[in-house]
Amino acid sequence: MNTGSDGRDQVAAASDGAMMEPKAGEGEDRRGLGSRAPEFIRSRRVLHVSWQVGVFVVGLAVVAAGIVMLPLPGPGWVVIFGGMAIWATEFVWAQLVLRWTKRKVTEAAQRALDPKVRRRNIILTVIGLVIIAALLGVYVWKFGLVMPWSIKNQ
Repeated sequence: MNTGSDGRDQVAAASDGAMMEPKAGEGEDRRGLGSRAPEFIRSRRVLHVSWQVGVFVVGLAVVAAGIVMLPLPGPGWVVIFGGMAIWATEFVWAQLVLRWTKRKVTEAAQRALDPKVRRRNIILTVIGLVIIAALLGVYVWKFGLVMPWSIKNQ
């Protein structure tokens, strides 16, 4: 049976939408998956559906703004994840996507902070800078301090 949980430390949602409480000591999130709407909204079907449509539209607008910011100036990815967080207040799939993303980002940060990986990255950066400096030196030696579009046929 698929309970909607994406890991052993996660709170599971039953197929009928009921929340299952984690055992003592499991996970940090005690709220479970599902809607974060106030109780009086969740108790009325029409209000709850309206609330979810509103949350979806607002989240969609924020995600769309983030997508527009990807090629344009602005914090595109931050805004996209903000829209996902808005969606996660109502939709289980968005909560699971955010949990998966958080787990992957944490794993990548731990790998990046590994001393061996940091040393390798520093060495590769230094090698790249030396190559760029050598190419720049050859350019200045051959053409002087002239912009490439101003170089005449030599």
